[in-house]
Formats: sequence, structure tokens, C-alpha cells
Amino acid sequence: ARLAWAFARSTMCNRNLFGDLAVAAAARIDYFSSQDMAISAWAFAKVGIADQLLFDSVAKAATVHISSFNSQDLANTAWAFAKVGRSNEALFAAVATAAITHIGSFNPQGLANTAWAFAKVDRSDEILFDSLAQASLALIASFNSQNLANTVWAFAKIGRSDEELFDSVARAAVAGIGSFERQALANTAWAFAKIGRRDEKLFDLVPRA
Repeated sequence: ARLAWAFARSTMCNRNLFGDLAVAAAARIDYFSSQDMAISAWAFAKVGIADQLLFDSVAKAATVHISSFNSQDLANTAWAFAKVGRSNEALFAAVATAAITHIGSFNPQGLANTAWAFAKVDRSDEILFDSLAQASLALIASFNSQNLANTVWAFAKIGRSDEELFDSVARAAVAGIGSFERQALANTAWAFAKIGRRDEKLFDLVPRA
């Protein structure tokens, strides 16, 4: 797990090495901690390798041991599976239940990544997104531009137009418009348009950013 993480962090992608790591991880998955499972999936997703053996092994073990996952483990696992396009129904259901329980311990990136992951694989768990919305509102001042963009993109993707959340994101986005990269800004504008919300201050600034 740590070796895969190190190579992923360095952006080195040796497919033969990752193939060997997948076999080794699958053989020892029952001895992995929740963090080991999460960072293994994260590492493979980070370098764009959707190894079936690795992801199937992590999904099965993580679903069984989900109660031991903390908020970061949950967010990283959901993000990894969504990033490589693997929507394991049992795993995402387990992550949703656990995330609701631990919602108060999620940081801004964890909240945004979890929302993005569930929307990416078209899973619109109502109670989870209610919890994500409330938790995001409480921390919105700490969201960076990417967190803001991913959050509204996710809510719009699944057709949720939570008024209070979108209004808060609009205010935060206007205040920090200079920090938005082009793609994040485009995603934010798309999200507001998708649900039919036109925030005049935000939309006036988008062409100038």
C-alpha cells in the first residue's frame, strides 16, 4: 500500500510494477488496515490504473470493515472508485452509511470529494447529500475554489438545487474568484446553469475571470 502511494505521489506509472502490487495487495487484503485499503485504491486511481483484481479486493474487504474507516479513508476510497469508473453498489452503500455517521469529522476536501464521487457514479443517496449539504454549509468559509466547484458540480449532476448551499457557494466564489482555475470556474458556472440558478454577481464575474 505504501509503495503504491509513494509511486502515485511521484506520478511514476510503471504498469508492470502496479500489476505486481495489485497481486500482492489482493493476496494480503485481509491484513490491510482501513488506511491501507484507502490509499491503495487512491494510488491506483491517481495513476489511472483500474486494476480489476485490486479494486474488487478492496471493495469486498472495505465493505466488510467499513466501520473502521475514518472520514479521510471514506472520502479517498469513494474518490478512487469513482475516478476509475467503478461503481460497486455494496461498497458505495456502505460508504454512504458510514459517511453520514462520521459527517462531522470530514474536512472541506473530504466533503467535496465525497459529493463528487457519488455524483460521478450516479449515486444520489438523499440522506448522504442532505448531510453533505449541511456539513458543507458549516465549513464553506474554508472551501478552496476546487472544493466549491466540485461540490456544486456534484449537486447539480444529480439534480439537487439546495438553495442555501448554492447561495453560500456563490458568495464564496465571488469573494475568491481570482483563485479559480478555468476548469473549476467552468464547472461552477455549468452547475448553476444546470439547476436554473443565475446568481447575477457570480455570472457577471465569470467572463472577466
